[in-house]
Amino acid sequence: MGGDPTTWFISGCSTGFGRSLTQAVLQAGHQVVATARDRDSIADLVARAPDRAIALELDVTNPAQIMAAVAQAEARFGRIDILVNNAGYAYQSSVEEGEEARIRAMFDANVFGLFALTRAILPIMRRQRRGHIISISSVAGLLGLAGSGYYAATKHAVEGWSDALLAEVAPLGIQVSCVEPGPFRTDFASRSLERTDCGIDDYVQTVARRMQAAGGADDDRPGDPDRAARAIIAVALAPDAPRHLVLGGMGHAMVMKRLAERIDEIGGLGEVARSADFPRP
Repeated sequence: MGGDPTTWFISGCSTGFGRSLTQAVLQAGHQVVATARDRDSIADLVARAPDRAIALELDVTNPAQIMAAVAQAEARFGRIDILVNNAGYAYQSSVEEGEEARIRAMFDANVFGLFALTRAILPIMRRQRRGHIISISSVAGLLGLAGSGYYAATKHAVEGWSDALLAEVAPLGIQVSCVEPGPFRTDFASRSLERTDCGIDDYVQTVARRMQAAGGADDDRPGDPDRAARAIIAVALAPDAPRHLVLGGMGHAMVMKRLAERIDEIGGLGEVARSADFPRP
C-alpha cells in the first residue's frame, strides 16, 4: 500500500495488542477507527490524534453495532484499507469439563463476531479493489494444547476460514493474513482468560498443569506487544504480505516443531493414503 497514510479499522482496542497497535499506527501517521465495547476506555488513544482517529463503541457479537460502526468509519474517512480483527478472549477447560454456554459465548466473539465484522467491511474493500484483512489468531490456531481445546478450536476455525477468504478475494486486490502470537506481556491471563477449573484427577498432569502455567506472571512472558505492533504494521503495508505471521521466538519454535512433526507423520503415510484410491487401469 505504499508510503501513503492508510485507514485502519481495529476491533478490541482497549487493552493488549489492540491498544499497542492503535498507538503504533497513529504514531506512524495513519488514520484509525479504534473500537471497543466501552468507548471511554479508548478515548485517550483518540485524543492523541483527533484529526486522524475516531473512537467507536463496538461489541462484535452485536450486528447492529457492527453495521453502525462500519457506516461511521466510511462516513468519516471514505475508505477502510486495513481491518484488524483483534477482539476476543480465551476460555480454558478440559474438553470433558467444558461448559456449553461459555464455549458458545467464546465462539460468538472469536469466530462469528469476527466473521460478521469482516462481511460488513468486505463490500468497501471490493469497491476499492484493495485492502488487507488481518486476524489476530494465536499459536493455538496452528496447534493444540491441553486445557485450551475450545480456544484452539476458535482459532483453527479462523485459520481455515482465512485460507478460503484469501482464495476468494486475492483476485480483487485484497490480502488476508493471520497473526499467531505466542506468549506476550499483554495481561492476557488476568483480563481476557476465563476458565473452568480442572476437577478430574486424571487430568491433573495435563490440563491442570497447563492451566497453572498459562496463568503465570505476565512479566515471565518473553513477547513485547509494542514490538509486535511494529511487526504487524510492516506486514500490513507490505505489497505481498504473508498469510501467516507467527510472533515471538517461543511461539515460532513451538509452531515449527509441530509442523515438522505433522509433515513427517503425513508424509510417512503416503502409501496408506494412495491405497484408498480406485485402482488405476
